[in-house]
Amino acid sequence: MTIGVIISTYNNPQWLEKTLWGYMRQSRPADEIIIADDGSNDHTRQMLRQYEHFLPIKHVWHEDLGFRKTIILNEALRLAHSEYLVFTDQDCIPRMDFLAVHESYATKQRFLSGGYFKLPIAISKLISKDDIIAQRAFQLKWLRQHGLKLNFKCSKLIQNNVFTHAMNLITPAKATWNGMNSSGWRDDLLAANGFDERMQYGGEDRELGERLENAGIKGRQIRYSAITIHLDHTRPYINQDAIELNKAIRRQTWLQHATQTDFGLNKTDLYDLI
Repeated sequence: MTIGVIISTYNNPQWLEKTLWGYMRQSRPADEIIIADDGSNDHTRQMLRQYEHFLPIKHVWHEDLGFRKTIILNEALRLAHSEYLVFTDQDCIPRMDFLAVHESYATKQRFLSGGYFKLPIAISKLISKDDIIAQRAFQLKWLRQHGLKLNFKCSKLIQNNVFTHAMNLITPAKATWNGMNSSGWRDDLLAANGFDERMQYGGEDRELGERLENAGIKGRQIRYSAITIHLDHTRPYINQDAIELNKAIRRQTWLQHATQTDFGLNKTDLYDLI
């Protein structure tokens, strides 16, 4: 099957470039990489041009009119041709087996729910291209040498198939659609009508997974197998009113057992009312 990657981004070409280095190192290369750009300035476009000969990059962009991630993700979804799609963010560097893991777990009537390992800002800035290509950035020993404090979440970095399979099964974390690391069949995402474009930051990705679940497309947990390291950053776009609106939309999705949204890829006349 063909695998595409959709990476959301906004005005952080430095972190996005580090993430692209991770996709240059994949044991199973992506068939297409679509950058879903929510209005970045020209620095991002200029950086991406340097990688067009190394990665199968497509750049879809719209004007910066505030947080409109769901809208640009739908534009990326329209552009995608791959049978299977992995969704992630600009600040999530994939380990070299990342796409191979998603491919190996992909099954019909399922979507996959991954996670990330958060890094402090000092290590986020420190990581170089060579650290990513050589895969040192995913080694607990190397991270500890550069100031990472040991805690239970460090177990996500253990590379042992028996251990990771067991942890995927026993983790109490629900298998949800997480925008930084989830995947599904393109046909299932189109049938769900993509992302609800009314939603802003705060659960906007999970609502799609909830509609998939309503349609019988169940989530599977792979947070210990499909590994990305998350680069630290601020979140100035957090808006409590938007979060409350998102919660209300998600409640309606649950109450109505909705499998599609009227505010997605193919919009109804209702869209003109918001």
